[in-house]
Amino acid sequence: MNREVFAAVADALERGEPAALVTIVSTTGSTPQRVGAKMLVFGDGRIVGTIGGGCYENDAFGKAREAIASRTPQVVHYELSDDFAQETGLICGGQMDVYIEPIEPSPELYIIGGGHVGFHLARVAHEVGFRVHVIDDREKFANAERFPTAAEVIVDDIPSWIARVSLPAHAYAVIVTRGHTNDLEAGTALSRPDRQPREGRAHLRRAGGRPDPRCRLEARPRADRPRHRRGDAAGNRRQHPGRAHCRETWQGPPDVDEVDSHKSEV
Repeated sequence: MNREVFAAVADALERGEPAALVTIVSTTGSTPQRVGAKMLVFGDGRIVGTIGGGCYENDAFGKAREAIASRTPQVVHYELSDDFAQETGLICGGQMDVYIEPIEPSPELYIIGGGHVGFHLARVAHEVGFRVHVIDDREKFANAERFPTAAEVIVDDIPSWIARVSLPAHAYAVIVTRGHTNDLEAGTALSRPDRQPREGRAHLRRAGGRPDPRCRLEARPRADRPRHRRGDAAGNRRQHPGRAHCRETWQGPPDVDEVDSHKSEV
């Protein structure tokens, strides 16, 4: 029976489906199952295996579903000679402890942006156990050859894609697009309440240094920008230096090929 349970655990991890494993860890006296008996419980109520049936298994089943939601393991003690047992006729006379352990798949990491930062982040994240998803609107940067270990590589308009999906509970999202404007659009889309998971929470981070303060005005909605004007002593209006800088000198991060060529020269 435990072979079936172990196979079901492996399948759940492969599919990325949360579950909880219930194991009898100690017994005293007469019990319906021996130490080591296991039962796997899924969030939708499916079970594989048994710890003996009856009221105790039903109670452990309920606690296992709670453990899936809370992500918290626990040990539960059962007296098989108490009034609860007498009501169902399962009076074995012994005692048993069961360990209820949430079985969680590898955490999901959504990398928003497939440039040079996203490329290296995906490689490191895979090595430490994340299931990596990459989304970019440029096929040159979002493809299976560039991200061979990613579980999913998507080429799509980023805000539009975010509007169509719902991140899994307890997923992680990192925004590493090619510019502050794209970061702002992705962050705004991901932060909408209807984009958050129904259970748990998604963890959102924006990577990179502090934006150039001269570029902040360009990232703010026009209606929210200060309306004061600057001028010289004669009252003539002059261009704000930050706007000129953002429009004329910001070219975005270099392509990966360009970065790699610089590294080879150093």
